Amino acid sequence: MTDRFTIGVITTTHGVHGEVKVFPKTDDVHRFKKLKEVTALAGKQQLSLHIRSVKFFKQFVILGFEEYDNLNDVEFLRNAELTVSRDDALPLGSDEYYVADLMGLKCITDTGEEIGVIRDVLVTGANDVYVVDRGGSQVLIPAIKDCILGVDIESGVMKIHLMEGLI
Repeated sequence: MTDRFTIGVITTTHGVHGEVKVFPKTDDVHRFKKLKEVTALAGKQQLSLHIRSVKFFKQFVILGFEEYDNLNDVEFLRNAELTVSRDDALPLGSDEYYVADLMGLKCITDTGEEIGVIRDVLVTGANDVYVVDRGGSQVLIPAIKDCILGVDIESGVMKIHLMEGLI
């Protein structure tokens, strides 16, 4: 399990007061309003940044940091990932999992056959879809109760039921 989660990526600077435009990678963009601190992964640097302002513009979040108040000071943050600790992550509901925790889980059918390993999660309108790598091919498993029988993060296993036509 990972102890940090990516919640956004800085795309560019915004204005002259050291703000940045962030493409969010979280289900709830309003979570930025509740955050006091993020870690920026900029190249080989890992910086702790304190949030001073949060605004929303179209699909982006505009962040200002206490550490910077000038456009030129934040240029180096372009393409930096913004992460939070597991303690600062949004709480999960019943039968919800952090995407980072699902990566690498072995998918085993209810008949005991190992199908492959989860490599990606596609977010669709109706339900998520797990992309399972079968060593050269992929299987798309819908994240619905009919298919997902159980998830054991500690053991690294997801028990699934393969509906007809999935493979």
